[in-house]
Amino acid sequence: MSLQIDLTDKRAFVSGVTSGIGAAIAEVLAKAGCDVAGCGRSESNSSGAKAFVKAVEANDRKAVYCQGDVSKKLIPETLVRSAVSELGGLDILVSNAGRNVFKGAADCSEDDWDDCMNLDLASHWRLAQAAKPELDKAEPGVIIIIGSNHGWNTIPGCFPYNVAKAGLLGMVQSLAIEWGPKIRAIGVAPGFIDTAGNQTWFDSFDDPAAERIRTEELHPVGRLGSVEEIGGLCAFLASPMADFISGTTLCVDGGRSALMQDS
Repeated sequence: MSLQIDLTDKRAFVSGVTSGIGAAIAEVLAKAGCDVAGCGRSESNSSGAKAFVKAVEANDRKAVYCQGDVSKKLIPETLVRSAVSELGGLDILVSNAGRNVFKGAADCSEDDWDDCMNLDLASHWRLAQAAKPELDKAEPGVIIIIGSNHGWNTIPGCFPYNVAKAGLLGMVQSLAIEWGPKIRAIGVAPGFIDTAGNQTWFDSFDDPAAERIRTEELHPVGRLGSVEEIGGLCAFLASPMADFISGTTLCVDGGRSALMQDS
């Protein structure tokens, strides 16, 4: 039996759509039938913004791009208001925008801490708050928060990023408990996903190809994840097929966290 995710005429807002995971989420939601509003820090004439619009419209769905930095306190509400105005409402929020802020606990400055917490933690809460009135009208509304496997286990030098991601686990629980049953809240915590940013990291090694192979071999599935796989999971979680999933965060790391330690 073949099951197809159907989100026809649903309206979604996705943050961080100009590249990577956010761009893939927006495209997959459009393929499933969503009109999609997306935001990013880039101007509307940037290559990333244009690519987002093109990908959504290629699926005969409406695309709305809103420029803004969600780490700034008042911007999330403004962005959601613009999206609702253009789409006529909102059914799905995918709060995706984030950035690695990797320091040591002793080396992290107050500015580093504030930058990380505003983007990687507080922005998700502010977007959810801004979207709540519209999501309350949906049947039900869905909030998907993109976190990280660093929320459970981390490595040296990833502070305070891991602290912010751990906080998202609690946020998802609270939103689901306090805003249900009208709104479902779910977290998605990707592991090592094959993005341009991660390729830059591989390129920092003397032998990038060897480092990629070494990293792939640490995963029981034998490879890195793809942005399309994260997009597909988000589409499923936003669909009626996932109506009994709320208040939990799904770790999507190719089995990496199942290993007690590296060999």
